[in-house]
Amino acid sequence: MTTTPVSADVLVIGWGLSGLVAAAEATAAGKTVIILDQEPRSNLGGQAWWSFGGLFFIDSPEQRRMGVKDSLELASQDWFGNAGFDREEDEWPRRWAQAYLEFAAGEKRAWLRERGVGFFPVVGWAERGGYGAMGPGNSVPRFHITWGTGPGIVAPFEEAARRAEDAGTLTILPRHRVTELMVADGAVVGARGDVLADSGAERGVTSSRDAVGDFEVTAGATIVASGGIGGNHELVRSAWPEQLGAPPAHMLSGVPSYVDGSMQTVSAAAGARLINGDRMWHYVEGIQNWNPVWPMHGIRILPGPSSLWLDATGRRLPVPLFPGFDTLGTLEHLRTTGHDHSWFITSRQIVEKEFALSGSEQNPDLTGKDVKLLLKSRLAKGPTGPVQAFLDEGADFIVENDLESLLEQMRRHDGGDVLDVDRVRREVIARDREMDNDFTKDAQIGMLRSMRGYRGDKLIRTAAPHRLQDSAAGPMIAVKLHVLTRKSLGGINTDLEGRALGSDGAVIPGLFAAGEASGFGGGGVHGYRALEGTFLGGCLFSGRQAGRAAAR
Repeated sequence: MTTTPVSADVLVIGWGLSGLVAAAEATAAGKTVIILDQEPRSNLGGQAWWSFGGLFFIDSPEQRRMGVKDSLELASQDWFGNAGFDREEDEWPRRWAQAYLEFAAGEKRAWLRERGVGFFPVVGWAERGGYGAMGPGNSVPRFHITWGTGPGIVAPFEEAARRAEDAGTLTILPRHRVTELMVADGAVVGARGDVLADSGAERGVTSSRDAVGDFEVTAGATIVASGGIGGNHELVRSAWPEQLGAPPAHMLSGVPSYVDGSMQTVSAAAGARLINGDRMWHYVEGIQNWNPVWPMHGIRILPGPSSLWLDATGRRLPVPLFPGFDTLGTLEHLRTTGHDHSWFITSRQIVEKEFALSGSEQNPDLTGKDVKLLLKSRLAKGPTGPVQAFLDEGADFIVENDLESLLEQMRRHDGGDVLDVDRVRREVIARDREMDNDFTKDAQIGMLRSMRGYRGDKLIRTAAPHRLQDSAAGPMIAVKLHVLTRKSLGGINTDLEGRALGSDGAVIPGLFAAGEASGFGGGGVHGYRALEGTFLGGCLFSGRQAGRAAAR
């Protein structure tokens, strides 16, 4: 079956956040737009819908109310110290970084507020670094949680799409998988591919790839907004950076299987230059989802700073690789151990206060904008409902009343055969001794005490310092942690208008890219490391740039 060819001013491939933003900008400029996606319409909003909704702002009202002093200069110092740009192809990513920083310090918040997006008043402090002032990490808290989490940030752009559909200026075509970008006289003039069989799969659930026909769409401008590679472990391993050692044999997926990187080869075949493919962002605090939606579905623990972090053998991670400090540095270190997992040893009191779970579905209070549930979940005694579910059902959680029982169960757990139980015992006892007075040489304990000077951390993110073996804080808990795939930091090389560039650096007429497909801008706006809260923001900014330029 061949469908009738259709055409529009602008074609958007992918209906994640960057694609929806691009489409909203183009229709607002009076253009006709077609959005294609290989999934059923239940997945509108893409990976952003599943996210925690974290956004990076600079010198926001929320920061100022929490006593945080921020500036464009400080944020720039942090971003460029974090990114470590060191390649010739980093020219455009570096320009994108500067432009995005100005956006985050300028109109970004007001632009979102105009669209009805609100923010949780307590600003989080993610990726703290712990090195020198010019090294990796955020110098101050900048992680703003969207009121409504991922669905809350998707909502205004999904609504804009609905209005444009009603007005007849936007057409959304689910189950259309692009296999080729059409090129004529050196310009991209649309796309063709397979029409896939109808699917009733729910959001995130893997759908079939059975083709029942083909299609062709012509357009004056085509925007690739198809996401990254995190759901394709084979592709992740093939692109794995050399500096991180051997890729893990076992990983969890932090994204659905449709995040497969299939548009990379399609875009390259049309002349687009792919850069920084070996830069990627995976988490090391992944836990197996006891109620999975997609294959190998993992959830990330967003940890506070108190848990004792050990490698698979029981050796404590070096300074400053504490929970929540340096994601990539921790991943790099753990890849040298020869094992794919690590451990938290913690207490119930720490879990209650410091364990948040990433994802809209794991935060029903924030996602549902339920103030009553929020107060009960975040301020009352006990873990949140989703965290308690993992304590009860999660395969990676071990709960025991005393250290010796905990060590015995860790030893029996899958992967526990490599654990040096005597070493773990010594680490826990030594750490607890340091809690017995106000003085310490333990950098993690010193950092914990310092962090509680920030109201946001003391209020909802850090437990009162205590001994892990303190029965009043118990029971003791061990958590087995896995590598969790998530974001591609490289992608299609673009200029500041989102126009795709070829291997010679020249613009490819008619072709644009946005979101994760473009490394969130330029082909890698983050460089080697991300400051957190910057992925959704990168989708917003790059989608806006590409949508406006494509409309022009």
